[in-house]
Amino acid sequence: MIPKELIKALRKIEITTNRLATEQLSGNYTSVFRGQGLAFREVREYQPGDDVRTIDWNVSARMNNTYVKVFVEEREMTMMLVVDLSQSQQFGTRGGNKARLAAEVAALCAFSATKHNDRVGLILSTDQVEKIVPPKKGQKHVMRVVREILGATPERPGTDLKVALETLYRVARRRSVAFVISDFFAEGHERALSLAAARHDVIPVMLVDPRDETLPDVGLAAFEDLETGESVLVDTASPVVRAHYHKRMLAIRDTQIKLFRKLGLDHVVVRTDQPYIRPLRDLFARRARRIRR
Repeated sequence: MIPKELIKALRKIEITTNRLATEQLSGNYTSVFRGQGLAFREVREYQPGDDVRTIDWNVSARMNNTYVKVFVEEREMTMMLVVDLSQSQQFGTRGGNKARLAAEVAALCAFSATKHNDRVGLILSTDQVEKIVPPKKGQKHVMRVVREILGATPERPGTDLKVALETLYRVARRRSVAFVISDFFAEGHERALSLAAARHDVIPVMLVDPRDETLPDVGLAAFEDLETGESVLVDTASPVVRAHYHKRMLAIRDTQIKLFRKLGLDHVVVRTDQPYIRPLRDLFARRARRIRR
């Protein structure tokens, strides 16, 4: 039986993200995410200006006239959502934790896909694959995907994006759009990301909380690593400590962003303390501008 709190959260996400997908993202969706390629539709008589490479010589010989093949874009597409469920996703100090933000971003992307009759699949991962939901169409399926993210109880606390990306490469054989949603506090996934990006249109979605960047001055405080359980005492009153933390955390993020750029990946940063629709809308618009050039 689904808990009432989860049903309430699902309903709120459904109403919000479904509306945002319709009003904010739907117009750019088909222009920035391509289908599988070209599909044959029919043959017709050759007209001046037609590409001679499209001439169907077999049909032309039978009909004693010149005919060309007509192709249309195969619009149907698959969207894969790769969501990090490690314990660091339970962290959040403004407007909810990263796991909730991941669910809302995933729902927004999925509703955008289903409005264009595309399929949506899901890979949930910690330092192991927690669950795979095969791609399907329809709003009911989208809600199942969101429910799996929100209601998940991971078996493991750690992070290994390499496992998630290798799974994406293995299970999604045809080219897909893949949103990888994580705070990217991980290492060792560079090659796996490169291989996945060679097959799929990979879009990293980086989740950020304000406390990922700055420490508050609360004096001597104990901090626990949510994934390892390790605890350490930190003197947050020290400006040197706070400056070191800020510099270190920005360096981790910059390293990831440099990797995305090196691989030619569009990426987007969404924050727990800011609306997520604007960075996603900017991502869609940026891709649309690039395609029109």
